[in-house]
Order: sequence, then C-alpha cells, then structure tokens
Amino acid sequence: MNPRNPDRQPDSEHVVIDEAGRLVIPARFRRALGIRGRHAVVIGLSGDSLRVRTLDGALERLQRLARRRKPDEGSAVDVFLADRRTEAAEE
Repeated sequence: MNPRNPDRQPDSEHVVIDEAGRLVIPARFRRALGIRGRHAVVIGLSGDSLRVRTLDGALERLQRLARRRKPDEGSAVDVFLADRRTEAAEE
C-alpha cells in the first residue's frame, strides 16, 4: 500500500515464474488491460523488462508510428517494394 495515498495500489507486484516458465499476470492488471480468459497478447523485451501489450494496444502503437512518417517519405508499401526490387536486382 502507498503510505501517501492508502487507496492507491502499487504499480508493480512480486510474482513467481514456475518451472515451465509461466507467470501469472495479477487479476487487477488483467482487468486494467481488458484481458479475459485465453487472450492473445504481444510481449517484448525492453532493456531488463518485459512489456505486455494487448493486440489492440500494439496495433494502436504501430498506427501512431506510421502516422509520424513525413508525407514526403512516400508510402511505406512503396518504400518496401523499392527495397525488395533493389535487393532482387543485386542478386
């Protein structure tokens, strides 16, 4: 419990990873993310931490990154195709 705000729960919890490498995400964290039952998530390594995102959250992040592209950089698809054509020509 937070001594300055007794109603506020800590942002982290101690959990144990079992012998099979599984860890249980505490219920309050699952509720906060809208994770119910067998729910697919995206997990990533960030320095010495694991980051767990819902699929919707990961998609929103990718969309934000895509929107930050400058219009003069052209379509991401066009850039990808041009790179592939260059690689194919070099073979």
